[in-house]
Amino acid sequence: MTDDIIRAHDIHAWYGSSHILHGIDFHLQRGETVGLLGRNGMGKSTLIRSLLGHVKQRSGRIELQQQAMSGARPYQAARLGIAYVPEGRGIFPNLTVRENLLMCARTGRDGTTAWDFERILQTFPRLAERLDNMGDQLSGGEQQMLSIGRALMTNPDAIILDEATEGLAPLIVEEIWRVIGIIRNSGLATMVVDRNYRKVMDQADRLVVLEKGRVVLEGDARQLRSDPSQIHQYLGV
Repeated sequence: MTDDIIRAHDIHAWYGSSHILHGIDFHLQRGETVGLLGRNGMGKSTLIRSLLGHVKQRSGRIELQQQAMSGARPYQAARLGIAYVPEGRGIFPNLTVRENLLMCARTGRDGTTAWDFERILQTFPRLAERLDNMGDQLSGGEQQMLSIGRALMTNPDAIILDEATEGLAPLIVEEIWRVIGIIRNSGLATMVVDRNYRKVMDQADRLVVLEKGRVVLEGDARQLRSDPSQIHQYLGV
């Protein structure tokens, strides 16, 4: 047995005739935070979507919670405790904030209820002020908070945040990073994708960098922070 919640080997993925991922190995261990980095179009979201079963044209071996899930559907990944906050947020616009949260409430696979309704409202005070607002009445930043809060309400074993702060105002961005820090400190396994690689480096235990659908750099975040030239080679402008 290992501590890997997600383990993937030799992942290839296609959109139509476009070969996007080229033999990627990836793992996420229980309790760690992994930053997935790369310039736009390098395959980050495709890797996430492949791991969770959203991309149908894929090959390679995927294990979730030590179960072979190479042909898994997205709902099966969710049942195994993998929460996903997609780019674009995906909240229900015709439900209130309260309803968006409560419809996702459930105990974790081990029976835990650590992330309950009250804890979410303590973590996201802005949502507590807007419980009766409809989803489409929220700002982009509030929608992102709601999307993260909704994922946490499932009491997952791991949470994946794709483009966590994309298009948000600076004050909201700082709030989202504060929450990501809380999630990390709670011991919940976390995978973060964000364009601000410096912020990702500060929060992550380990970094994985993609270029043209391949892993070109992987290592301990602290060591890579001490020698930023390696990261800058692939992410600098």
